[in-house]
Amino acid sequence: MTKLILFNKPFGVITQFTPHEKHKCLAEFITIKDIYPAGRLDHDSEGLLLLTDDGKLQDQITSPKNKMPKTYLVQVDNDITEEAIEKLRAGLSLKDGMTRPADCKKIDEPELWERVPPVRFRKAIPTSWIELTIREGKNRQVRRMTAAVGFPTLRLVRVKIGPYELADLALGSFRELEV
Repeated sequence: MTKLILFNKPFGVITQFTPHEKHKCLAEFITIKDIYPAGRLDHDSEGLLLLTDDGKLQDQITSPKNKMPKTYLVQVDNDITEEAIEKLRAGLSLKDGMTRPADCKKIDEPELWERVPPVRFRKAIPTSWIELTIREGKNRQVRRMTAAVGFPTLRLVRVKIGPYELADLALGSFRELEV
């Protein structure tokens, strides 16, 4: 039976099982043997990470040809404009090429766990939140997209990959599904 693990990755954890000198690794949270991450989530990003023991499923999740949607809740610097949201929806030119059009909307601040360390706070500059769904996975793409439209990312939480959702999974916890 194929294993699929849904893990709520905390900020500062790297997406590998090998110990690292500066950051916590997956082995400090998940003790299941012979599973591997299906994709990455940078150490400074949080939320849903999928892991599996099946190479075909791993490829299905990560391969760009499958265009599996990934949804993020993104806190950005300042009050994002409708113009910036439209640019994100249309697709942007980044150094490594055009992004595909994305689904994007401004949202109220979501109910999330507290981030440690907290996002920097500046009294004079507000922040806002968007829900962004992309169908590709260029390196640090979401952060580069929001910066390109003038609203740098402060906090990035992945909540969905294809049909798999973070839902009520506690920070640092995992749930095993049989696929």
